[in-house]
Amino acid sequence: MQVLINGVGNIGTTLACLINDFKEVLNIDEVCVYKNIKQNWKINDLHFLEEKGIKIFYSEDITLEKMVQKVDYVFEATANGFGLKNKSVYEKAINLKGVCSQGSEKNFGIPFMSNLNNNQIEFKKFVQIVSCNTHGAASLISSLSNEKLTDLDFADFVVVRRSEDIGNHERLVGANVVARHLSDLNGTHHAIDVKDMYETIGIDCPITSSDITTPSQLMHATRFHLGFKTELNPEIIINNLKSNAFIAMSNKFDSNQIFELGRRYGKYGRIYNHSIVVENNLLFTENTIKGWAFVPQEGNSIISTIHAFLLQVFGLELAEEKIKHIQNDLLISDF
Repeated sequence: MQVLINGVGNIGTTLACLINDFKEVLNIDEVCVYKNIKQNWKINDLHFLEEKGIKIFYSEDITLEKMVQKVDYVFEATANGFGLKNKSVYEKAINLKGVCSQGSEKNFGIPFMSNLNNNQIEFKKFVQIVSCNTHGAASLISSLSNEKLTDLDFADFVVVRRSEDIGNHERLVGANVVARHLSDLNGTHHAIDVKDMYETIGIDCPITSSDITTPSQLMHATRFHLGFKTELNPEIIINNLKSNAFIAMSNKFDSNQIFELGRRYGKYGRIYNHSIVVENNLLFTENTIKGWAFVPQEGNSIISTIHAFLLQVFGLELAEEKIKHIQNDLLISDF
């Protein structure tokens, strides 16, 4: 099987390396990368991929339409709406078993996060991997409600965003910047996207979110406040968090320390957990829980991207067997 990663940015490069490392598990014979613009100052990045055996193709040498005809699956890793523009190319390619895009490409396909709506994307052609902060919020709701939202009364999140990736220098803000609420009911896009994703499994999620961007280039954080219709048992709640392989726990209050541990021990210097809960800082009342979690930038969406590929191409049973192998290598339980 041949696969294509379209886009070689923060997500595309790590994704290409991981897929190449796990080729045998994923039943992939060849990994290709498509680069739209040849930039001399990024050429060493591409040489690094080539040394791993990944094939690089440039738009000046072959069109995306022709490139797509050579492969069985496309990981759409461009941003800023380019994935949506490319969708018409993928729709015409009857050879493709599937395509997935990233969080910025809303309405590209079925919104997905690992272990929330696996059944809904089985053998489906178009999937959209939700954003890293959407992963953070949805994973917390899922674990704290024990995956049954019938008892959830409300969920409110304040997303504290780092302004851009540590490797960039384009959008770094000089002060805190509050985001505009896009919905009178749900607030920012994070809650809107969580709600849309839960709707794929027939659940109306009562969520709101706000967003503030800070002058940081390391990790996001989220302050959560969930209310339930019945009395909570803190011990059960904490056990639910710890039993979710995609959630890590920490007693650290400093994202610098957690980021550094990810750089030391995470594959390609990344953290792939959906969120990292500050365990010794949870506040409980009879039926509410408040707390903080750190959210890895893009790493959590990368593991869902690989999971989506498996579900779209191989179906539920084989996908679960293969993703567990990858999870064991990528996920960390404690920071």
